[in-house]
Amino acid sequence: MQIDTVPDTLGIIAGSGAYPATMATAARRAGVARIVIAAFVNETSPALETTADAWEWLKVGQLGRLSKFLRLNGVKNAVMCGQIAPKNLFALSPDFRLLLMLAKLKERNAESLFGGIADELGKDGITLLSATTFLEDHMPAAGLVCGPARKARDLADADFGLKIAKETSRLDIGQTVVVRRGTVLAVEAFEGTNECIKRGGALGHGKATVVKVSKPGQD
Repeated sequence: MQIDTVPDTLGIIAGSGAYPATMATAARRAGVARIVIAAFVNETSPALETTADAWEWLKVGQLGRLSKFLRLNGVKNAVMCGQIAPKNLFALSPDFRLLLMLAKLKERNAESLFGGIADELGKDGITLLSATTFLEDHMPAAGLVCGPARKARDLADADFGLKIAKETSRLDIGQTVVVRRGTVLAVEAFEGTNECIKRGGALGHGKATVVKVSKPGQD
């Protein structure tokens, strides 16, 4: 969901990587007065705390505590950003509220889990915003972003990989494929993007093409 006005307070449900810090900086620049960050043990960088007005460490699976922390800090709008390692999504220590949510899910994958969490937070008056909120100037234009121009063989592999990745994404298998000369070397599944790239890169002896797409309807 996009917003028409900049909220006074923004909740950031922060995973790993640079994305949460980029979001916090962009939100401040846009005029957000208070940044409230829910951090996850063994995922979120402790250095991110310097950007927060309120901070709480959580374990993956503490949905009730997450909602309570955000509500106590006046959060009406929040954004999920940063990665949660796939293995942690299947090694949850769920609290009672998350157990109730999981019981309603027909499938347990990243999309259904995060979608369920968004629905639960919505019941508490917390709206999850688009992952690109405040980051419009960070979005690349179509075309070459950096590095040397691609050779025709690389572009052909990119087109081929795009077709495969769109299909595996549609089937909720994974969003990344690694290809070389019209051959699929690796498809992302449970292990996540980084491990898929390592596996495909090794098989391609460092000369493969990586294609990653968004899921249908993903912001």
